[in-house]
Amino acid sequence: MNGTVPNPHYPALFSPVSLGGHTLRNRIIHASIVTKYVVNHAPTEALLNYYRSRAAGGAAAIITEPVAMTAHNRISSRLRAWDDGGLDDLKRAADIVNGEGALLLGQVQDSGRGRHSVGRNDGAVGASALPDDLSWTVPAALSVMEIDDMIADWAVGCARLQSSGFAGVEISAGHGHLFHQFLSPWSNRREDDFGGDLTGRLRFLSQLISAIRQECGYPFIIGLKLPAEDGVEGGIDLALAKEIATQLAKQRAEFDSWTWVWGAHARSLYKHLPDAHGERHPYLSHIAELRAVAPDIPTGAIGYITDPNECETALTDGTADLVFLGRPLITDPAFPIKSEQGREADIRYCVSCNTCWRSIIDGSGLACDNNPRVGAADEHNWRPDQVASPKHIVVVGTGVAALEAAHTAARRGHRVTVAGDDAQVGGKTWLHAGLPGGENLSSVYDYQYLMAKRHGCEFVLGRHATAEDVLALQPDEVVLATGSRSGQPSWLSDEWAASGLIPSAREMAATLLERNDMTEGRVVLVDQDHSEMTYAIAELLAARFSAVTVVTSRERIAHDVSLINRQGIYQRLHDLGIEILCNVEPAGLDALEEGQLAVRNVYNGVIQRVEDVVAVTHASSRIPNNELQPILEAAGIPVTAVGDCRAPRSLLATTREAYEVACHV
Repeated sequence: MNGTVPNPHYPALFSPVSLGGHTLRNRIIHASIVTKYVVNHAPTEALLNYYRSRAAGGAAAIITEPVAMTAHNRISSRLRAWDDGGLDDLKRAADIVNGEGALLLGQVQDSGRGRHSVGRNDGAVGASALPDDLSWTVPAALSVMEIDDMIADWAVGCARLQSSGFAGVEISAGHGHLFHQFLSPWSNRREDDFGGDLTGRLRFLSQLISAIRQECGYPFIIGLKLPAEDGVEGGIDLALAKEIATQLAKQRAEFDSWTWVWGAHARSLYKHLPDAHGERHPYLSHIAELRAVAPDIPTGAIGYITDPNECETALTDGTADLVFLGRPLITDPAFPIKSEQGREADIRYCVSCNTCWRSIIDGSGLACDNNPRVGAADEHNWRPDQVASPKHIVVVGTGVAALEAAHTAARRGHRVTVAGDDAQVGGKTWLHAGLPGGENLSSVYDYQYLMAKRHGCEFVLGRHATAEDVLALQPDEVVLATGSRSGQPSWLSDEWAASGLIPSAREMAATLLERNDMTEGRVVLVDQDHSEMTYAIAELLAARFSAVTVVTSRERIAHDVSLINRQGIYQRLHDLGIEILCNVEPAGLDALEEGQLAVRNVYNGVIQRVEDVVAVTHASSRIPNNELQPILEAAGIPVTAVGDCRAPRSLLATTREAYEVACHV
């Protein structure tokens, strides 16, 4: 990728750098991401495809998910390096990455007592027998002999990686994992050589670094991922992070780079993956401050960096020498090549929604809202097989399901017409993009629309598409992507529904986005949806009403949202003073004229009243807008419903389903 002439678009980003005796072709490193593409310690084709696409897409190096090296930690979803039985599989992975001009690094990590899945980890070990801040797992405190054995296992395991073609390792000592637990005075209360003062708490990590270097020598990269502010009272803050860096800098000859991460296995977990509810690249100034401890050590920038301009700035303003990208390279493995060529508009951008995180925690395997082809064989440079007999495909709808189906079908050679009510593409995602924290979502439909126009799709927008309109287009097949509408909840009578005084949350949000005034009094949002969009609407309501109450019949809000995003939702709603009432539902609307809403406990029937109510809205289950389907089918037209039109679903399911349908029409 690099010649002698600096890249005209991003000269710093696409300059080579030496690290641990190896040369990286540019400054982009794929941060470690758990994929759940490893089965029985062996890489699946999806994992090998994933690595190949990111390497061929231009990343300089890829850091794997944690590798199983110790006798203690042999999780089946981790590659095997605790003995020679895994060497062939390790070599397959390394050969694929090296063959595309990139380097492969393995991650050294143990979660210790940390756990963010449901339940407790009965096999956990840790620095001290103290509960995990999130799961309350109490680990078995490691003995000195067990620590020594783990260090020896990791050192030999790293040598196996080296012999298999890996260029190095990253030691993950942040995120609340085992080494972080030893570094933190909150979780390490030991009184032996591995506890006490900072020197003692550092000893585990320090000895591990030395053991790996002694075992592997050079060339071999040893990178460190360290905690910055973990958000745990009594834990690690920026001042202590500087002390840790100062101590570790004395081992400069034994490791090659470092970076810092935020959050821990606690209520601060969400800080690990910042999203659009906060500032962009929020940690760069802190990274620059930490780097000043030892500016000669190559430093990595990480955290909500999604654009090549942000990468370049981090490298040229003194913040960092390397850029670690995780989520952006999930969404578009060719992010580096497209950036290098100045094709920023062609990048399928990460929207920082953290669906990828949820997909791996749920165990279904890495997936992305904005990339339905994660793990496919030619993901970085997809050119679909052309159809032998092109058809006229009419896609009805303007949302992300419609656009994904349209551009995919057009790229296969079909003639595609998109017909829909709205002049603006994006559907409900367009509305969500206008809400607090939703702006990144526009990247989904912006990319889809660009690809659809580029590949010849015709758009007939801004008028209601009746069955007669669709038939007049003389389609060979129809993809119906007309979305869904809010249902009428059981507590809302026909009379009240007809009055229009209690709109759906989407209807109210669309109205409020056109206003900036503040209404005195309380608005009640009855939550029977539990999606991200509902709580973005709650934030909007807090900006338009002096008081907000969220009511749900479930035991908590955000029931259908991943833990890491749910934490952020709770933080923001509590910061805004939004009242949350769980296990209740409206018991009647008769008292609304007096400014009261009666709500009933769903378990014991006890009634309580919400006072000073001036408005009520509801986020209810959605109903598919599929009325056109039977009419078109009766006219002899093959129809396939996708997205919410088939059944209300997530953005992840919508884009994947629309893509798969378009691949078969």
